Amino acid sequence: MGMTPERWTAIGAYLDDVFGEQSERMATLMPRAVAAGLPDIAVSASVGHFLHVLCRAVGARTIVEVGTLGGYSGAWLARGLEPGGRLITIEPETLHADFAQGEFEAMGLADRVEIRRGFGMDILPKLVSELGEGGVDVVFLDAIKSEYPEYLPHAKAMLRCGGLLIADNALGGGSWWINDPEGSCESRDGADRFNRLVAEDADFDSACVPIREGVLVARRV
Repeated sequence: MGMTPERWTAIGAYLDDVFGEQSERMATLMPRAVAAGLPDIAVSASVGHFLHVLCRAVGARTIVEVGTLGGYSGAWLARGLEPGGRLITIEPETLHADFAQGEFEAMGLADRVEIRRGFGMDILPKLVSELGEGGVDVVFLDAIKSEYPEYLPHAKAMLRCGGLLIADNALGGGSWWINDPEGSCESRDGADRFNRLVAEDADFDSACVPIREGVLVARRV
């Protein structure tokens, strides 16, 4: 039997069951966020564990996240930091940022997480200047998919050699999938262009893991 949407959903449920152990606070974060008016678009628990493992693997001390939402992915990233490390997470929506700030405080993560309020394309160039070229260990993108290609030069500039560029929604985004026709969706086209730019860049070793809606991982060389 080939892959079907039902089978894909079942595999996602299996991954969350086996690799998605989390605290009650984390398990209820997104339901509470949705009740507060946030969209239900966070990464899954198994993707969260994947992010955590990647951060631990590179000994991350400085992480930049584009797209805070309710703080779910940020909590996984922050827990993957080395002692004394920090996560800078970017969020333009006041409701989202306020909710996430409360979650970071409740989980005891506020001392290592800073929310920068604004759009990625406004804040990323400033972070390159502030943190310096090669001053970041991990950059995680989970924001406006059509802007992913524009985020790339800034992410590349701030990543150290051996650092990781990680992007969620490399293969889909709920209402679209990467094999939909070109031109059918701005998010689909942005993700496709981004994937190809990273894959063709000699300064990255890259791969894409087909977990949930696809996670691209690229190591800066």
